[in-house]
Amino acid sequence: MRGRRKSRIIGPVTGPHPSTHGTAVHRPADFEAFWDETLAILASSPVDVHFEHDRLRSTPEVDVYDVHYTSYQNVRIAAWYCRPAGARGALPAIIHVPGYVSEPAIPKGSARDGFAALSLAPRGKLRSHGQFNPGYPGLLTENIVDHRTYGYRGFYCDAIRAMDVIFTRPEIDPGRVAVAGSSQGGALALLVAAMRPETRCAVVGAPYLTGMIDAIALTHSYPYQEINDYLRQFPERRESAARTLAYYDLINFAPRIVCPVLINIGLRDDVCPPETGYAVFDALRCPKELHPYEDCAHDAGGQWHGAVSRAFLSRHLRGPT
Repeated sequence: MRGRRKSRIIGPVTGPHPSTHGTAVHRPADFEAFWDETLAILASSPVDVHFEHDRLRSTPEVDVYDVHYTSYQNVRIAAWYCRPAGARGALPAIIHVPGYVSEPAIPKGSARDGFAALSLAPRGKLRSHGQFNPGYPGLLTENIVDHRTYGYRGFYCDAIRAMDVIFTRPEIDPGRVAVAGSSQGGALALLVAAMRPETRCAVVGAPYLTGMIDAIALTHSYPYQEINDYLRQFPERRESAARTLAYYDLINFAPRIVCPVLINIGLRDDVCPPETGYAVFDALRCPKELHPYEDCAHDAGGQWHGAVSRAFLSRHLRGPT
């Protein structure tokens, strides 16, 4: 196991504890070179962001904007942007990243709490599927035998570019931008924190896309079961698929993160196994905090953890820069 945990376990767990599992993930020798190349390709496409005030969805308390921007391979990506109505000062901001099958919500709640907020719909989501639409299920195995064309390459870039999008807003304090999400959103929150050192802090729930090669042996729940289904049809492609996944596994991104990270997991989660949550936590080298919830599944203790997340965000975003 890598790193040290600064957390406590709530209640007993039968059998070997998830924290003792470790990980079979290996880091490719050209991992950094591959992602440097990917970022260079992304940078070659102008952000070309457009914000349109949405009068229908705005309220007296919250200004809502329909957003579109350009990402990897010039794919246009949709998002929602909210801010406290009429705000002009240096606002703290939160980038909300979505789950695997969920559609991004309009982040009015964050704006009512005093934050600017961007909620993005990476390629394949309903508002961004015109040029890329592998479907759900489908995204997890799209070109999985080739790390250069794997579907998540562009998908990851869509999340990384969100930081450029929010920095175009004059009311944003660039020193106080957080990223938050759960499940796939938890993975993307780790990704953005790793690839954008401007990130002030990250809130990560039930992280997906961590320890993927371990997860497909630990669970037969979807979405990971998509990989098992694929390999059952094409068993000869297992080695190529495993090699591809190593370039996208958040365990391999985790050591790059420097900002504080808050993680919560459910110790009964059969979607994103807690073993992989512990593995990515151990791989972090930054200030970190882990909250495991006994008898909680993929909700990862959300009923209780919401207050913890809000306090964490307030502590890191509302204080002096």
